[in-house]
Amino acid sequence: MRIQFKKEIEQIVHLQDYGKKPSIEGVRIINLRRFNDEGGSFTELARIENGVFAEVPGFKIAQINFSDMEPQSIKAFHIHRQQTDIWFVPPDSKILLILADLREDSPTSANLMRFVIGDGNSQLIVIPPGVSHGCKNLSQNKAHLIYCMDKQFSTESKQCDEWRLPWDHFGAQLWEIQKG
Repeated sequence: MRIQFKKEIEQIVHLQDYGKKPSIEGVRIINLRRFNDEGGSFTELARIENGVFAEVPGFKIAQINFSDMEPQSIKAFHIHRQQTDIWFVPPDSKILLILADLREDSPTSANLMRFVIGDGNSQLIVIPPGVSHGCKNLSQNKAHLIYCMDKQFSTESKQCDEWRLPWDHFGAQLWEIQKG
């Protein structure tokens, strides 16, 4: 038996979309194993031989960084022409990550990806050059981010690969919690 809703409800109700979300060519989400016992937990982030990640062939580590974010803060948007990033957010932090494919010749050009990292999950996120990225701390506590790069950071203008976009370039509403 299928019931009818009131007419005013029928006009506004919709099914939630559980379909496959858009993807971006070259972005990879690598699920990690997290081992728990009575005393705590352990997560192996990467196996590295001669500076190369076993899970990301061709990626040679040049720098590893740790960053923290104040509650509800937004760090957005930047993009690299040459650099690949690999992000890890510890399970006790909760960050909204937004990626945008800005490569002219990419089959997924203009695609946006929006998802939560950390929050109990152990994952690596591979962000290739040409994919803009920004994040928001969703919690009321400081959030933590560990990331590896295949190029060393430089403040010298001829060597710097940190290209910035306005925080609301893709719309301020993108940072809001989706309701419904």
